[in-house]
Amino acid sequence: MGILEEIQRQFCSSCAWRLRSVQAFAIECPPPSPSWYALIQSLLTRNDENPGRNTATVLQLLRLALLVERTSIRQEMVETTPSLDGEAILFLALLSPAKNLAKLRTIPSTADGPFDPVTVALDERLPIGSDDLPNNDPRLAKIVPGFHPEQIALAQGTDSSSMFVSWITGEFQVGQDVTPLNPSLIKSVVEYGIFKLDHFAVGKASVYSQLYPYKGLNNYTSGIIHHVKLQGLKSSTTYYYRCGDPFAKAMSPVYSFTTLPAKGPYFYPKRIAIVGDLGLTYNTTSTICHLQRNKPDLNVFLGDLSYANLYVTNGTGSSCYKCAFPETPIHETYQPRWDYWGRYLQSLRSKVPTMVIEGNHEYELQAQNNTFVAYNARFAVPYRESGSPTKMYYSFNAGGAHFIMLGGYIDYSNSSQQYAWLEKDLMSVDREETPWLIVAFHQPWYNSYKSHYREAECMRQSMEDLLYKFGVDIVFSGHVHAYERMNLVYNYEYDRCAPLFITVGDGGNREGMAIKHADDPGACPKPESTPDPVGVPYEYCGFNFTSGPAAGKFCWDRQPDWSAFRDSSFGHGILEIESPTRALWTWHRNQDTYLSENHVGDQIYIVRRPEVCPNRKSHDILAV
Repeated sequence: MGILEEIQRQFCSSCAWRLRSVQAFAIECPPPSPSWYALIQSLLTRNDENPGRNTATVLQLLRLALLVERTSIRQEMVETTPSLDGEAILFLALLSPAKNLAKLRTIPSTADGPFDPVTVALDERLPIGSDDLPNNDPRLAKIVPGFHPEQIALAQGTDSSSMFVSWITGEFQVGQDVTPLNPSLIKSVVEYGIFKLDHFAVGKASVYSQLYPYKGLNNYTSGIIHHVKLQGLKSSTTYYYRCGDPFAKAMSPVYSFTTLPAKGPYFYPKRIAIVGDLGLTYNTTSTICHLQRNKPDLNVFLGDLSYANLYVTNGTGSSCYKCAFPETPIHETYQPRWDYWGRYLQSLRSKVPTMVIEGNHEYELQAQNNTFVAYNARFAVPYRESGSPTKMYYSFNAGGAHFIMLGGYIDYSNSSQQYAWLEKDLMSVDREETPWLIVAFHQPWYNSYKSHYREAECMRQSMEDLLYKFGVDIVFSGHVHAYERMNLVYNYEYDRCAPLFITVGDGGNREGMAIKHADDPGACPKPESTPDPVGVPYEYCGFNFTSGPAAGKFCWDRQPDWSAFRDSSFGHGILEIESPTRALWTWHRNQDTYLSENHVGDQIYIVRRPEVCPNRKSHDILAV
């Protein structure tokens, strides 16, 4: 009996048609029970007259199953089934429900593009702005005594073997005369383990100040900020931990986290949350509530975090700083908003590693022209481990995905230190081990909204060729307070081997939603209004388009062809990488209910195509 006939006899005996191919079986007769596992295992292990044919057929089944089964393949499958060959291990990930086959038929993929541009009409019933949580909101209050830890947060190391634990102790100070706390007053210790807290790690503590050389402005000095790195962790493993100073009897409650999968082409976090321009507003609370329902394994925040610089030093804030405070001698900030932000997000960040990159609102100029002081002091990232000299750009691995976090507010020219680091980091990526290459930075290169239109042209012109050359798969940005997904685009033209650019700058910030498009009548900004924020002051890299429907113009007269989908709504995104060649991207809007899986703002399968794109060279034997 042939193998196809055997499959038909065991699983499709009620089918009226003759089974002609494995593909037809997978679509018309989805595996109905766990006995599917037993069949695949027997096909892999039995020794008959044509074992090669068995293996080839099973691999076809695996390939189709990976398309329709949205689940992570855990490393322990390899560890607990050593008797099977590498690809054969994947039979444990089969069992593909019919409902997932239906999804496969309806969700588009990047391989289907380019798509006709779509603009979702603005829902005028929804507010376009959002008020900040007030300083006296109980959710922002300190609830621990003395030097007990607060604002507890996790950050991923370069891979699953390490994790940073950060927290703050003591009281911040605000006033014209402030005296920094002594970091040596309290120890930085983390006790951790799998079944009991039988390991410990010691880290470093510091404080920072935000100082203004102007009479009448309040200064700020932080509590003691602790960063401890845990090393030698097992992948895909739940650890329990507590942090603080055991000698001072000032320890936190016990928390837990699960490490990411180890590097490998079939190992990925189940869900990765992507959000930008979060802030600390009532819309922020909605975004975080919805994000936590999706139970991410990793968070990526795309800059513009606390929006402390929408306040002056007396704690008064506004959605438009320049409008409300035009006469201030320096752009002030109210640094306690950082502490409030850390307290509110502790419920998420103490359990799920959260990676950040700086945005323009982290600039925060102070005395002696110091900038980004709060960002550099408050966040732990694996910059040294990834060969970077600064926290402004770095990289890390999440299973079979390599993330590169670029700095949009530090020199990115072709002769810059960041450019040299980026090229070296890209060259070091082994696409057999980490097939997915994902880049994130704050300001988008492709943007059809009037807000920040073509503001990042200098950065794009400097770095886009490099990202294309090395086959970057996805680029995430924020900055523009709306959602926009592009067609695959390189130098403003469709290219099937280009990255997918997605803007997710709609986390909930106070400044409000971006609504106007650059292609709306009379909305095209003047070129001189979009300077490069990093290079020579007011350096301008924009240009009129030289070809296509917008030739000779700075803006299109309609939604550009490179813009596939745009929607002015608050929300967040979830990335689910399913295989070395396929990932599902879903954007959730805050106004949509989560009562049905159909309530999504945007959804698309991202398909890597190494067989047609040499820049994405892959050795994936299961490539679709």
